[in-house]
Amino acid sequence: MAFETVTGYCWPQSIAPGADVGLHLSSPGGRPVTVEVARIGAEREVVWSQTVEADDHPTPSDASANGCGWPTAVSIAAAPGWRSGYYEVLLTVDLDGKIRRSHAFFVLRPAPDSTNTILLQLATNTWHAYNDFGGRNLYNGGTHASFQRPMAPGYLFKPEGAGRRVTTTNPPDRDMNTHVGYLRLNHLSGWAGSAGWPDWEQPFLAWAERNGYGIDVISNADLEEHPSIVDRYELLLSVGHDEYWSGPMRDTVEGFISRGGNVAFFSGNTALWQVRLEEPDAGSASVMVGYKGRFKDDPVHGTDRIGELTSIWSDHLIGRPENHMTGVSFTRGGYHRIGKRVTNGAGGYTIYRPDHWIFEGTGIDYGDVLGAAATTVGYECDGCDYTVVDGLPHPTGSDGTPTDFQILGMAPAAHFTRTTATRPPKPHEPSEIEFLASRLFDSRDDAAVARIAHGQAMLGTYTSPGGGTVVTSGSTDWAHGLAGRDEQVEQITRNILDRLG
Repeated sequence: MAFETVTGYCWPQSIAPGADVGLHLSSPGGRPVTVEVARIGAEREVVWSQTVEADDHPTPSDASANGCGWPTAVSIAAAPGWRSGYYEVLLTVDLDGKIRRSHAFFVLRPAPDSTNTILLQLATNTWHAYNDFGGRNLYNGGTHASFQRPMAPGYLFKPEGAGRRVTTTNPPDRDMNTHVGYLRLNHLSGWAGSAGWPDWEQPFLAWAERNGYGIDVISNADLEEHPSIVDRYELLLSVGHDEYWSGPMRDTVEGFISRGGNVAFFSGNTALWQVRLEEPDAGSASVMVGYKGRFKDDPVHGTDRIGELTSIWSDHLIGRPENHMTGVSFTRGGYHRIGKRVTNGAGGYTIYRPDHWIFEGTGIDYGDVLGAAATTVGYECDGCDYTVVDGLPHPTGSDGTPTDFQILGMAPAAHFTRTTATRPPKPHEPSEIEFLASRLFDSRDDAAVARIAHGQAMLGTYTSPGGGTVVTSGSTDWAHGLAGRDEQVEQITRNILDRLG
C-alpha cells in the first residue's frame, strides 16, 4: 500500500533572480498544504511560507516519461535579496491528525552582479535518471525521464540513521543490508541511495559556507541552456554523483577549460552516460532521453547523428571519452566498499606524489592513506589506463586521458560482474563489466573484460593548453570526507578552492 502524502514539483526547476516559479501540487482529498521555502547552505534560511489550496490529482500512467501535467497551485516570486542556491520547498498536510511531509525544489541562478568566483552545478540530471516517481526510471525500463513530476522520497531529504550512505562505512553501518533496511524503514525509493541532493551536494555546500566560501549554484541543464553563465567564474564544481551529461553540457565545460577556466570534479562516475535534453517547455527542457543499454533503440542509432547516441561517452561509436574533460572514467574504475566490490577496502587513497601543491599543509607523505577514517573513497570511482615507471603511476593516454594528467593517489575499485552485482543481471543480459567492455572494445570476450577488471579511484589533475586546471577526486564520496571533518581532506579542499577559485 502506498504511503499517502502530499506531492509536488516546481517548474521551471531553475530560475533567474526576480523570476517566478510555479508549484504544482496534489494533496490527498484536496486538503490545504502548508508550503515553506528555504535556501539550504550552512544554515536553513526560510524565505517564504504560505498555506495553499490544492486539489487531489491522479498520477498519469506515463508520468515518468511525460510528466504529471498538474496545474499550478501557487506561483512564487524570487524576491530581491534571495541568494543563488538550492531552495527546498517543504510541503506539509494534515491527514486527519497525521502530519505528512514531502519535498520539492528549485534552483535560483546567480545575479549578474554576483561577486562569487566559484560556481557549483548540481547533478540534477542524475537525480532525474534515478527518480522512479510514477514507476519508471532509466534503470528499470524507462528511456525518457520527465522533469515535470515530483521526486520520489529520498532524493531531496533523508533522515539521519545507520545505512543513510550507500557506501559501507564502519559498524554498525557495515553492509548493504543496513542501507536497504534504512530505505525501507523510512519509506524511501529503493534507488535513493544512488542520487539526490542530501547525499553529496548538501554536505559539501554546508561545509563550504561554514568555511567562508561564497558559491553560486546552477543545475546541470543550465550548462546547456545558459552556457555563458560559466564565463564569469574562476572555478566550476561538480560534486558527488554527476553521471548524466548532454553534448552541449560538455561543450560548455570543455570550452571553459580550453579558455583557462578551472574545474574541480569532487565527483565520481562523472559524465559516464550521454543524454539528450528535449521537449522544451517555456524555454527549458522538460525531458531527459537516455536509452543506455538499449542504445540500438535510440532514433539516432545508425544515422548521421550517431555522435548524440545515448550510450556511454566512451562508446567506440561515439568516440568522445569523458577522460578528455575529467581526466578519468568510470570504465577504468568501478566500485569501492559497496556490495561485493572491494568490500573491505581502505576507504581512502594511497598517496604517490605528496609534493604536489594540493597537499600543502597536510603533512601527507608518500604511501600515506588519505581520508580512510571518513570513508572518503566509496561507491562509484573513476580512473584511467596507466603504467608504472620507477614505482610511480603514469597515464598511458590510450583511453583519452591527457598525457600530462598527474595521478596523485589511488584506491582499488572494480566493476560488478555477474556474481558480484547488487542487482544481478537476467540470464539473457550482459553483466556491467561485459557491457562496458563491449562498448569500449566492441567485444565482451574474456580478454576484453580482463582489460578493465582491475580499476582504480584516482585523485589527480591536469592543465589544459589554454591554462585551465582540472582536479578530480575520482570518487563520488569526497564530500563525506568534509562532513566527517577529516582535517587533511578539508585542507586539500581549501587548497583547491583558494588556488583555483
